[in-house]
Amino acid sequence: MDRPASAHRPMVIQKLEPSRHKQGRWLVWLDDASIVRVGEGDVVSLGLYAGKELTGGEVDALAAAGERSRLMERAVGLLAQRPMSRKELLDKLCAPPRQKREKYPYDRMDAGPDPVLLEAQREALRERAGGVADRLEELGLLNDGEYARAVVRHYAAKGYGPRKIRDELYRRGVPREYWGEALEEREPDGDQVLELARHKLRGAEPTRENLKKVSDYLARRGYGWEEISAALERCKEETSWDA
Repeated sequence: MDRPASAHRPMVIQKLEPSRHKQGRWLVWLDDASIVRVGEGDVVSLGLYAGKELTGGEVDALAAAGERSRLMERAVGLLAQRPMSRKELLDKLCAPPRQKREKYPYDRMDAGPDPVLLEAQREALRERAGGVADRLEELGLLNDGEYARAVVRHYAAKGYGPRKIRDELYRRGVPREYWGEALEEREPDGDQVLELARHKLRGAEPTRENLKKVSDYLARRGYGWEEISAALERCKEETSWDA
């Protein structure tokens, strides 16, 4: 299969200088008045310098480097806000921009973008974002195993049981291969389940109806029947002692 021709015409680098605002970033001014922002490593690997004439293929490579640099900067910013799974990060990096709602949508007569082209662009973006995620994993800034343990610790501390925590791991896109090890670090806390049962009962008589409400409440929080049953028995025993 023949290699597709470059989508860019040859260009000349008019100016090349480091960014005044971002360490490690370089600005490349091209003769069409566009500016491409790349990393310091890209300047070296692409052999960039002021006055260099770029072939169409080199312009393509420069554009790809600029896109990687943009994605890396955005990814680091997202991870600085909060930890996330690889899937969460990729979904955010590849999310389409919000479209402005047109005032008169029925006035448009064009058929819109080519769906085949859009799909190709999405696949290319996903591939570049995947490369950024790979690099972040190498740097230790993205780690699904550690993130899984953090999620388990967080929700266990908030009083949620293993089933609810598994749901949360699934929702956050953590691969199942990390669930078991992370959940093993959560030690069963019978006292915590008992405290939740006491709180829900609020001193009411442990009638079948009231215990059913407590059981349903604990089940919604992700606890299994064994933990729930033990907590209900303790509640009934405490009531009999009070009597």
